[in-house]
Amino acid sequence: MSDLFAICSTYEIDDGDARGFVLARLDESGASRPWPILVTRRSNAFYGFENACPHKGVRLDTVPGEFLDEEGNFLSCGVHHARFDLDTGHCFIGPCQGQALTPVKLVIDDGDICLVDVNLAEEDGLDIDDPDAFPEVMIISD
Repeated sequence: MSDLFAICSTYEIDDGDARGFVLARLDESGASRPWPILVTRRSNAFYGFENACPHKGVRLDTVPGEFLDEEGNFLSCGVHHARFDLDTGHCFIGPCQGQALTPVKLVIDDGDICLVDVNLAEEDGLDIDDPDAFPEVMIISD
């Protein structure tokens, strides 16, 4: 059986919504590289895509909050305004029309959305510039 890597629970992504994640993936040389992905949901079906526009490779969520239309029908590139089908990742409007986002294989396991068949690095905090930038939390009693 393939290794599963849980990225979130199914209840964390609403119907017609999308959520981005930045994971660490090992390249051919074994080096760890940031790997941005998107997970979309339509009813009880979940779809995963690499978060890179086929036109220039920029992340779709470069402009926060503008990569998903209000009705949850399509994804948009925040830079070039290409539009992609939420279920298939195929571009139907824009400079990369006819191309598609790169799919990411997902499996739902006991209420978790999991990646499968991906060589991930064992790292946390890729999206945090400086781990010391956040204050330490202390619990004290009265």
